[in-house]
Amino acid sequence: MSHMFPRHTKAVLPTIARGEGVYLFDTEGKRYLDGSGGAAVSCLGHSDPDVISAIAEQIHTIPFAHTGFFTSAPAEKLADKLIAHAPGALNRVYLVSGGSEAVEAAIKLARQYFLEIGQPQRHRIIARRQSYHGNTLGALSAGGNLWRREPFAPLMIETSHIAPCYEYRDRRVDESAFDYGQRVANELEAEILRVGADKVMAFIAEPVVGATAGALPPVEGYYKRIREICDQYGILLILDEVMCGMGRTGTLFACEQDGIAPDILTIAKGLGAGYQPIGAALCTQTIYDAIESGTGFFQHGHTYMGHPTAAAAALAVVTKLTDGGLAERSRMMGEKLKAALIEAFGQHAHVGDIRGRGLFIGIEIVENRETKSPFAPAKTIAKRLKAETFEAGLICYPMSGTIDGGNGDHILLAPPFIIDDSHIEELVGKIRIAFDKVLP
Repeated sequence: MSHMFPRHTKAVLPTIARGEGVYLFDTEGKRYLDGSGGAAVSCLGHSDPDVISAIAEQIHTIPFAHTGFFTSAPAEKLADKLIAHAPGALNRVYLVSGGSEAVEAAIKLARQYFLEIGQPQRHRIIARRQSYHGNTLGALSAGGNLWRREPFAPLMIETSHIAPCYEYRDRRVDESAFDYGQRVANELEAEILRVGADKVMAFIAEPVVGATAGALPPVEGYYKRIREICDQYGILLILDEVMCGMGRTGTLFACEQDGIAPDILTIAKGLGAGYQPIGAALCTQTIYDAIESGTGFFQHGHTYMGHPTAAAAALAVVTKLTDGGLAERSRMMGEKLKAALIEAFGQHAHVGDIRGRGLFIGIEIVENRETKSPFAPAKTIAKRLKAETFEAGLICYPMSGTIDGGNGDHILLAPPFIIDDSHIEELVGKIRIAFDKVLP
């Protein structure tokens, strides 16, 4: 009997043995093509010698030193590297251990910023429906996915949720993509005025929505209008790039493609690429200065923040994404993968939309292409697709609740950036096997 407390107590899982490039192998010798990098984590594959060497070297030098007493060379170098490539005025890096921690830090940093500058009445967060920002209580409060929120709703901080930018389902036939984006962005202004402009401290959103909506990108102009509204009302813009950042969408930071920059930005997953658990909240010098010239102490902190070994691994990862050109490779191979998916399934009777940026691609499943109606939740389409792709030797990320947290299904694909043409052919072929069984 296992003494592990697993994610799901009724699931019997194979045991992982090793990883090599884009493949994982279980202890029975079965090989799996990693088509989702776990949850958009393993951007470099599973045996990168440079990252492994960086970890080994750091462990032999100094594996851990508490940030209450020391800074470290890899943490300092990683912060320098991130800021050298960061958009806008982002200038400081707060290193933590993962995505939820990064979002928690971002929310608390926004609150403390307004305390430091003498606006203590600002405490409200506005976010979007169908978003996901993490599973700790603050991050879960910001998230807009009903299925994840409902059991813990009595414990959460009060948050407003406006519509996501979901062109496939919500753009009217009589409006352009741009006009649609302006319309849904303006919901932010309406909600600010409803809540009280002097009470709102931040708007948080994922530039490309990940697990809950299936690689949902914004339309042109959406985020520029969001930025304008935040500036007009003195509200901080927090962009959550935990899943879509670090080259996943074809640029190191996803928001680069929308021509805007946030006040606070969170990253994780691809930052450590699965070799070490690490995340970060980046902020502007203005926010940092408010803390520095005020109390001087950000009232937050975790034991493993700024972990030297994790920072050494992340520094090696970010170097490969930038100097090594792998973020650009994500863009190039993403175009190839999307084209292959459209060729294979673009006219499939149950594929409604194929979308995304870079190697961050979603396939939305529908029962009827004409009406866009989803399958009934009782048919458990996503669960069955996950089982059949896994049986075929492909790891991908199907989810249900795409539309509203209860209805709809999609597959999220986020393979390692080292994927080549033969892997794309294999990935598409294995999805076809699963479609033939689940969506005949």
